[in-house]
Amino acid sequence: MSQSDSERRSRLLSLKLRTLVRDHLGLAEDPAGTPEVFGLGAAFLTDDATWVLVDGDASRALGAAIAWASRFEKPIHLLVERDSGVLVRRAALFNADVTVWHVEDRTLLPAVHEPHVEAPVASPQHMAFTDLISSSGAEVLVEYGVVVGEVRGLEMCRVVNDAYTGEARLEVGMGAHDREAFAMVHGDLPTEKALKQVIDAVLPHRTEGADQHPLNQFGVERYYRWCALNDPSTIGFESLEAIEPPVQRKNLKDAVPCVAMGVTHDDVQSVVTFVHGVDIDVIPFALDAAVRMGVGHVTVVARERDITPSIVRLAAMATLPVQFAYLTR
Repeated sequence: MSQSDSERRSRLLSLKLRTLVRDHLGLAEDPAGTPEVFGLGAAFLTDDATWVLVDGDASRALGAAIAWASRFEKPIHLLVERDSGVLVRRAALFNADVTVWHVEDRTLLPAVHEPHVEAPVASPQHMAFTDLISSSGAEVLVEYGVVVGEVRGLEMCRVVNDAYTGEARLEVGMGAHDREAFAMVHGDLPTEKALKQVIDAVLPHRTEGADQHPLNQFGVERYYRWCALNDPSTIGFESLEAIEPPVQRKNLKDAVPCVAMGVTHDDVQSVVTFVHGVDIDVIPFALDAAVRMGVGHVTVVARERDITPSIVRLAAMATLPVQFAYLTR
């Protein structure tokens, strides 16, 4: 999007927000207030509230909205067209006056709390491939009923059902397109041999100190988790196991926090969220993960430079205790 298009979009969103607020309050004209710049959409500041409109995907917008709006020290009204159920669930985990609204045309509807989805169990047909995955040198991971093989945090194979026969099979590659391309080029290779070849090619790039390469730029947070699972003491834990995230991962390309659960050196059970890069929404994500597991303590693992003052401020606003464990790499 060009700068002119971006500016035009910003003006339209600001106009849309003021219209929504006006109609919601039943006013004949726009309410008195000040339009504010908010990177994920638009904002409007009135005498008694801060109104924030998120443009498009709002699934991970709560952290940014609270961090930005809390500086005004007024009740926050968060307006979204999608993901309102998840956001209202996560907003309740902060000591902040946040009301989430679902935008339906020109009407604001109170967001309805969306409970955590119970993860499906992988079928026996899919679980039958775990021995093959392990013997090839990959780590077996099951998330939301999906059986995959990871190489130091990077997915390299997945069990799927054939689109025509419905039979379960193991596909090699990172992501659907990669698996399809691999099958076209190496379809004559036995699956175990094909997977071992891929693992041998990937391992040198998923090693501490390796030169920058596309294979170590994806799933960095999952590499952090792999390291911690192999030596929990590096993050102050006695034991640690991988668990499913609070919501299912949508794709492999985007950097999304991953989670684990264990017991600290102080004998505290904690849910651990691993993140790479500055992620202003990591605290809502981490709190959501802990609540899903019924655990009352949160640990966020990241590089120290990735934990900004805004993230620290969000952690201080959380209803559960949050601690940080910093990576040295």
